[in-house]
Amino acid sequence: MNNYFESPFVGKSLKEQVTNPNIIVGEHSYYSGYYHNHSFDDCARYLLPDRTDVDKLIIGSYCSIGSGAVFMMAGHQGHQPQWISTFPFFYQGNENFADAKDGFQRAGDTVIGNDVEPYSIVGSNPAKHIRYRFTEQKIAILLEIQWWTWTEEQLKGAMPLMCSEDIDGLHRYWQNQVLE
Repeated sequence: MNNYFESPFVGKSLKEQVTNPNIIVGEHSYYSGYYHNHSFDDCARYLLPDRTDVDKLIIGSYCSIGSGAVFMMAGHQGHQPQWISTFPFFYQGNENFADAKDGFQRAGDTVIGNDVEPYSIVGSNPAKHIRYRFTEQKIAILLEIQWWTWTEEQLKGAMPLMCSEDIDGLHRYWQNQVLE
């Protein structure tokens, strides 16, 4: 297999490598990915090139980026904290969050050793409460309706609401479609 780079001692200009329109690079910055055998585009995880509604990765001028660097770019690609669920529903499959019913978000490499309150955002090591995603009243509604226990069909019907901030609308959907 051919290596993208000629030598571990020679990087390539980011402007020469980057093809993803969501990556913006300054002058004279470079990446040397010899030991990982890929261009800089592969360093930006979850940054889809064919979407315009996502975050941008901006690298300034005169930056040196070494082999193995990773930029986790999941900001607006699916885990939107203002939505009812941070689960990226545009992916199919099982939900793999740790205790998804709580609706919590974990920041970065946070180590969670204790219980996490419902709909809270935690960060640091060990985990510390940062803030709640919603008001106390909205959290009470979400805990009452327990959307994570709904059938696949009920969730499909609620998808526009799940991918929004409209907790009151989801509550009405639950009253009219799920409770019946």
